[in-house]
Amino acid sequence: MITEKDRDSLIEYRLNQALETIELAKFLVVSDKLTIAVNRIYYGMYYALTALALKNKFETSKHGQLIGWFNKEYISSKKVDAKYGKILRNAYQNRTKGDYDAFVNFSKVETESMLYEMTDFIEEIKRLIENQ
Repeated sequence: MITEKDRDSLIEYRLNQALETIELAKFLVVSDKLTIAVNRIYYGMYYALTALALKNKFETSKHGQLIGWFNKEYISSKKVDAKYGKILRNAYQNRTKGDYDAFVNFSKVETESMLYEMTDFIEEIKRLIENQ
């Protein structure tokens, strides 16, 4: 069982990881490492979402369970705009495509759009955590 102090430390760590990943993804886009950027875009959102789940005392190591929890607790209940569920789903699908499919190419414009959505998503998750 995790203590409240440890939980708070882990939440802060995951949020910092998410924010650092925004900067890394920006660097990767500028460097034309687009498939790797897409991976980091998803994981930045994943780190933030993990922090939100921890804040709500929900723990899982499964991506699908975490996304399902977010959809149930925040999208279906209308605590956040449905666009955030779509952003997360698209990021997960693109990351999976980039990691596991052969010959996948993402355009710079497409990846820049994903980067913008990632930043928006992480800021929304941060706001949710701060307001709980």
